Amino acid sequence: MAKNKIIYGGQTLIDLTDATLGQNDGANILSGETAYGKDGEKITGSCTFDSDTSDANASASEILSGQTAYVSGNKLTGTMTNNGAVSGTISTKTQVYTVPQGYHDGSGTVQIAAAEQAKIIASNILSGVTILGVEGTVTPSSDVHIEASKTVTPYTTQQTILPSSGYDAMAEVVVSAIAYTETANEYGTTVTIGTVAP
Repeated sequence: MAKNKIIYGGQTLIDLTDATLGQNDGANILSGETAYGKDGEKITGSCTFDSDTSDANASASEILSGQTAYVSGNKLTGTMTNNGAVSGTISTKTQVYTVPQGYHDGSGTVQIAAAEQAKIIASNILSGVTILGVEGTVTPSSDVHIEASKTVTPYTTQQTILPSSGYDAMAEVVVSAIAYTETANEYGTTVTIGTVAP
């Protein structure tokens, strides 16, 4: 049995009896360190808690799901989804790809859908026009007849404007101003707006 208190000539030379640790308190001493407890026996530390985490500010949602960490002395288990490699495609001009919340390993990709890529070729694009880096090569046929200009009168009903007979397309359509007339009547003025289609 170890000696934990030594008195010589009435004078106490060593007294471990008021120590706060005993043989079962190794968890309160850093791993690899040793001390002597109140019974005089050596205690070997087993505590691996050797960092001050009081200034850490991570939350569970910022730690990968299933992983653990210590923040302000408290053990946290992560809840962040591990998405790994996330890939997506865009199939329309206005489509927006929404990146899912969570962790990504950096190998995911987003690209134009293969079916849409196949359509973006030079032979489908007018010459002088470049779409997504592909310059068009299509030249209108020489036998295409283009009407230089056409003037139309707006009516109060819908109308469809087409090239005149003998033309395949129009360079421009000029829409006249909406008709507006004022005529006197017995008590004042009559205002007429718009034209009814014939």
